[in-house]
Amino acid sequence: MPVNAVLIAGPTASGKSMLALRLARRFGGVIVNADALQVYADLRILTARPSAEEERLVEHRLYGHVDAAVNYSTGQWLREVAAVLEDLARRDRLPILVGGTGLYFKALTRGLAAVPPIPPDIRQAVRRRLREEGAPALHAELRRLDPATARRVTEQDRARISRALEVVLATGRPLSDWHREGLPPLIDAGRAAKVFIACERRELVARIERRFAAMLEAGALEEVGRLAARGLDPSLPAMKAHGVPWLLRHLNGELTLAEAAAGSVRDTRRYAKRQHTWFRHQLPDWPWRAGPEAENMIVNRLADR
Repeated sequence: MPVNAVLIAGPTASGKSMLALRLARRFGGVIVNADALQVYADLRILTARPSAEEERLVEHRLYGHVDAAVNYSTGQWLREVAAVLEDLARRDRLPILVGGTGLYFKALTRGLAAVPPIPPDIRQAVRRRLREEGAPALHAELRRLDPATARRVTEQDRARISRALEVVLATGRPLSDWHREGLPPLIDAGRAAKVFIACERRELVARIERRFAAMLEAGALEEVGRLAARGLDPSLPAMKAHGVPWLLRHLNGELTLAEAAAGSVRDTRRYAKRQHTWFRHQLPDWPWRAGPEAENMIVNRLADR
């Protein structure tokens, strides 16, 4: 059965983007972003988006096309990636989807609940209440309005509580209802060459530390300064990207740059650990391979394409 797409996932700093670039050059593929933070135009450095030179080497799609003031969702990405996949199919180009956002890959291969867009006023009201009243208070309200979802969410899970409450307040229907009426998958996972890049823990930690140091040298602090000058809502995804909150504290005079860097690296290490756990439980059929093994496995799958 011919391969219809390449799916490359893995923890942050594991070498996903360079693998995608090598494969795209070898097989004439197009690299498609599957990372929830690399969509933001304001954060090229801190999100490790492909460089301008890399974008000239091969075609890249869905990178840096969203303003930081936008609360970009999985549903939006799925709609946009559907159009990209249709375009690449017409041109007979191989899509190479790469990123660390597990929910994007799960939605791509298993479908997603068809929740309509949430009106900005409702989203802002829920987030204001979250800041003022706290997560447990909103969880109590969720137990009354959507008990099925509330049972799956802890009292401290701010993101999932606010999302579920936004949905039920905006649509009058609980999120659990929408989950039963999902959008179909866009890619047949059985025909995709998919891999999760595994990386030994100490090596990954070293890579994260080196990369953050390189980000600072490349102007990450100045990037965050420009973002801070916009006065955006701190609850927006772009404002919570790894490194942004810590560097903002440094710019506000609360921390030294060394302290901010250490906090950023620590958060990134914890995120990488959560990525491993999420993929292991949510997409257990994905093969895990180290970098060179991952490349060989995909090359072998593509050899007969």
